[in-house]
Amino acid sequence: MDTSLFERLGGEQGIRNIANDVVDLHRVNPVISARFAQSDVSALKESVATFFIAGSGGPQVYTGPDMRSAHQSMNIADNEYMAAVDDVMQALSNNGIGDAEKAEVLYIFYNLRPDVVGV
Repeated sequence: MDTSLFERLGGEQGIRNIANDVVDLHRVNPVISARFAQSDVSALKESVATFFIAGSGGPQVYTGPDMRSAHQSMNIADNEYMAAVDDVMQALSNNGIGDAEKAEVLYIFYNLRPDVVGV
């Protein structure tokens, strides 16, 4: 049996560490930091963690808005989306995640792009 992406990302605690890093990186990324300036950091980290946990095959159910609804009317540009994805890739690297797992996560974000950019 194949090991789930959830398990390969370190399970719940590993993904929470990655999510925390993602949010911290977003908040200092000059391309997108303004979008996070007024965010409730704790709530954002929790939302990112539960989204990653559910999306990677973990036991938790994501109950937040779908990607299109969450980003509606934000008019996110391609360069902003790529900056966010770069932050995710950096967070994965910072947490010792391997190339195969990074490729899977990148593929997921590639598929989410139409629901985020320009909506």
